[in-house]
Amino acid sequence: MAARIDHLVTSGTFSLDGGTWDVDNNVWIVGDDAEAVVIDAAHDADAILAALDGRALRAIVCTHAHNDHVDAAPALAAATGARILLHPADQPLWKQTHPDHSPDGDLADGQVLTIAGIDLTVLHTPGHAPGAVCLYAPDLGTVFTGDTLFQGGPGATGRSFSDFPTIVDSIREKLLTLPPETVVRTGHGDPTTIGAEAPHLQEWINRGH
Repeated sequence: MAARIDHLVTSGTFSLDGGTWDVDNNVWIVGDDAEAVVIDAAHDADAILAALDGRALRAIVCTHAHNDHVDAAPALAAATGARILLHPADQPLWKQTHPDHSPDGDLADGQVLTIAGIDLTVLHTPGHAPGAVCLYAPDLGTVFTGDTLFQGGPGATGRSFSDFPTIVDSIREKLLTLPPETVVRTGHGDPTTIGAEAPHLQEWINRGH
C-alpha cells in the first residue's frame, strides 16, 4: 500500500491575547489504507475521524499549540488511542487551551516519525510560536509547515510568544535549504513550493536583520 496525503479543511476560531477570529484550518493526514498520522487536529474531531475511515491513528502531531491547531486533539486522541506529540517549548500555549490535559510525548529537532514506510523529519522552526515545528517528508516531496511558512511569506509574529527575527532565521536555516520543488503544505490556505517562495523570502530575510 502506497503512502498518500489526505487533506481536509475544518473551521472554527483562533483566540489569543484577548482577541478571537474565525479561521479555516488545513488538517493533513499522512499514511496508507491501514495506518496514519494526523498533522494538526483542528476544530472538528468527528470530521477528522470520518476522513481516517477506520485507519489506525498512530499519532496526532501538533505543528504548534495555538488553539486552532490543537483544540480537537484530546477528543481525537480519546476516540482513537493516538498519542499527542508537541514540542515542549509550546507547553505554555497548550495549557491556555487544555489546562487539564497534557500531550503524550515531545517532538524534537531532527526526530524522525515513520508512518506507512514514510519518514517525517521534525524541523524545529520557532518564531510563530516557540515550539513551532515543520515536518519534512522527502519521499513525498513535501514539507508540512503549519503556520511557519505560507504562500507569500512567513507566519504572523505580532502576538504573544512570537518573534519576527526568529521566524526569519528558522525559514532561512531549515526551509530554504530544502529542494526547490518541495511542496509546502501550510496550516491555512493553499500549498506552494520552496522554489516559488524563495525569491520573495529573501526580502523578508533582509527585513528581519
